[in-house]
Amino acid sequence: MKSCGIKAKYLAAAAGGGLLVTAILVIGFYLDYRAAPPNEFQRWLWILTGGGLMLTALGVSVSCLLARRMERPITALIRTAERIGEGDYSRPLEVSSLDQTAELETALDAMRQKLRQTTITTNYLTTVLNSMNDAVLVTSPEGVIKKINDAGVRLFGYTEKELVGQPLKTLIAEQERSAFSMDTAVTDAGETVILTHNGQTIPVSFSGAPLAADDPQFQGAIFVVRDITDRKRAERRIRYLARYDALTKIPNRMQFQHMLQQAIARTRKAESGIALLYLDMDQFKEINDTFGHAAGDRTLEILSERLTRIVPKEAVVGRLAGDEFALFIEEALSQGEEERTQAVDLARLVLTEVGKPFYVQQHELILTASIGIAFCPKDAENVIDLIRTADAAMYHAKQNGGNSYALYTPEMNAAAVERLMLKSRLRRALERDELMIQYQPKVDLRNGHIVGAEALLRWRLPGYGDIAPSQFIPLAEETNLILEIGQWVMGRVCSDYRKWQDQVANPGRVSINLSLKQLKQASFITQCRSVFKDHDVSPTCFELEITETTLMMDAKRTVKLLNELYAMGLHLSIDDFGTGYSSLSALQQFPIGTLKIDQSFVRDAAIDSDDATIVRTIIDMGKSLDMEVIAEGVENEEQFNFLRSRGCHFAQGRLFGDAMSADDFLELITRQESGRGNVHRLFA
Repeated sequence: MKSCGIKAKYLAAAAGGGLLVTAILVIGFYLDYRAAPPNEFQRWLWILTGGGLMLTALGVSVSCLLARRMERPITALIRTAERIGEGDYSRPLEVSSLDQTAELETALDAMRQKLRQTTITTNYLTTVLNSMNDAVLVTSPEGVIKKINDAGVRLFGYTEKELVGQPLKTLIAEQERSAFSMDTAVTDAGETVILTHNGQTIPVSFSGAPLAADDPQFQGAIFVVRDITDRKRAERRIRYLARYDALTKIPNRMQFQHMLQQAIARTRKAESGIALLYLDMDQFKEINDTFGHAAGDRTLEILSERLTRIVPKEAVVGRLAGDEFALFIEEALSQGEEERTQAVDLARLVLTEVGKPFYVQQHELILTASIGIAFCPKDAENVIDLIRTADAAMYHAKQNGGNSYALYTPEMNAAAVERLMLKSRLRRALERDELMIQYQPKVDLRNGHIVGAEALLRWRLPGYGDIAPSQFIPLAEETNLILEIGQWVMGRVCSDYRKWQDQVANPGRVSINLSLKQLKQASFITQCRSVFKDHDVSPTCFELEITETTLMMDAKRTVKLLNELYAMGLHLSIDDFGTGYSSLSALQQFPIGTLKIDQSFVRDAAIDSDDATIVRTIIDMGKSLDMEVIAEGVENEEQFNFLRSRGCHFAQGRLFGDAMSADDFLELITRQESGRGNVHRLFA
């Protein structure tokens, strides 16, 4: 229709022009020759009129031909413009040979191609965003949602139309809004809780980045939001299993000590006291040997239920190990003789309850217990010493035949004297070359290759033999000798590693344990650089193991220090993971590359469902964060098979060999490099 209009305009213009010329000629002739004879005047008038009409007809014919020639390209231009307006950029435009339209056709086709490319790019980006499992939101600088992908629609439960134009902050749960800041969210990753369309609250992690552009309409921010419900649930589960005894559902040793520490702090302020009762069942091994472990476990369950029921409501009961329990009571206790009387009465009540028959597997069992009693601050002022003194009193009661209680006296604790002796001799251990480093191999569970070792400090005291690290390391911490010893350990390990490198191309990565006091040293970074330089070894060959407790003691300072160590090339590992009080999200701020599963979880992982859950959860968490996972304390094939089936990367323990000297470890890795077998027959 539009092309017909163009044609009509051409014809109308030609006809009008011809008629106008004819009229001008006729009028001019009339004015000039009106005095001529009538016949002559009429004859020339008809000639001029006829000639004008013939010229008009000729002009119309030429215009018709021109209109027909331009009609087709103009029609094509119009149709192409209509398709572009409808969003169809796929059909190219043929450029005609007409000079009048060729330039316009070329420009229009170039515009079509640019729009087509822009549309393809936009559609591709939309497809990519909608294929993501995480929610992606684009907001204006004011935090108003401009675009959201399909995962975001599913997460929030609204339609895309409902979400676009809504401030992001309105989607945050009300109790979290005050802590949520757009300025902070754009630069720092974090966690919060969102409120969905159906009123459900969901914990999420988020990370954002600013969108910079010259055009204000494209400025703003982009956010990636992830549902972390499963991770939070797993964290709560692992924290519970790590702190509460799976069998009896009461605090385990770690949690009990933590609660006792808090109670001691409260009583110091209140200037009151604490009574600690340490209970051990007499001859309990006979129950397991005679009726089996299931009967023993059921007996312990009943015992914990009885203890929880009979003690005062302010008392705390915990299972410290096996058949060993403890309870403490505070606040109501007074000092002096009355304190003793209240604690003794409670001990008698416990012994009476323990002495009642246990009915297990249709058997009536009669049991007794031994109880040790110690007081804080009278007998000890800290958790470790208080438990130790109560434990000494308990053994005194047991040595007197059991089924009784004993109050702690200094004479009972011969270990205290030994402790003082060890503290004194430890000061001279370095000078006398009594300390040594042994190496426990780390094995790749996928192929049996030795990938490195853990450096373990040992003390061989003449006349006493090997002193357990659990005995002398706390003493070194107390006396600050740990700083000197730690520096010696670093130097000795680097020296051994340099010797290994002279014989073996890649001895693997050696891990070294760090204490909190070492990390607190202002010169620690400088010391590390110096020792690596002095022995001509690379920091990338070593891994520093740090406990969860050490990490979280002063998180802000520690993360800065660890970032410096990481930048130096050192690998960092969390030792005894799962026994601390930190959440996984809190640990993510540190540049950690390895999670080390504590041997207390590995020990029964193959036979205990709760320990298995903890180990499996730690392995899965480590993998999800691209961390290496290593299990310590692997001593039998059942543990090995369990860890390997769950995808644990590495392991160490007596199954693969005891800790050994530097020379023995060199021989081991030399044999491996020469292709003479793996470290253990399980990989043969």
